[in-house]
Amino acid sequence: MLWQGLRDGIIDLVVTDHSPCPPDMKRLEEGNFRTAWGGIASLSVALPLMWTEAERRGFTLVDLTRWMSMAPAKLAGCSKQKGQIAAGFDADFVVFDPEAFFVVTEEKLHYRYPVSPYLGETLRGEVKATYSRGNLVFSENAFPGEPCGREYRPKRQQAR
Repeated sequence: MLWQGLRDGIIDLVVTDHSPCPPDMKRLEEGNFRTAWGGIASLSVALPLMWTEAERRGFTLVDLTRWMSMAPAKLAGCSKQKGQIAAGFDADFVVFDPEAFFVVTEEKLHYRYPVSPYLGETLRGEVKATYSRGNLVFSENAFPGEPCGREYRPKRQQAR
């Protein structure tokens, strides 16, 4: 039903809150979903996860761009500088190979605690490089240079 909601436009965006935690907070030994830390740290595989299932259901990369870039930028109030590749916008983009396949391993999970329910899964589509404001921030499974992220604060609307 989630995919049908995307198809019908009832659901208009897909994001991850990237909820990493130490493995012991997942309480895997209990096997109790209700006591485990909520959320899944999946930022580094979010695009391939979505593409694997979306492509199988007949969606396109344009659909993914709308759900994972344009609509979130609009919701966050930054759609005048983020969410698309166009003149005057920040050059935030990925180099993505939609035909590649890879197996999710701990080495592919680029965060502190490589815990994921997707370990061992074969996904379609691989991020080859990531650019933030035109700066290369990820390439060939490595992070060249220094972090260059910044907090985004939307401009306040002026009182009328």
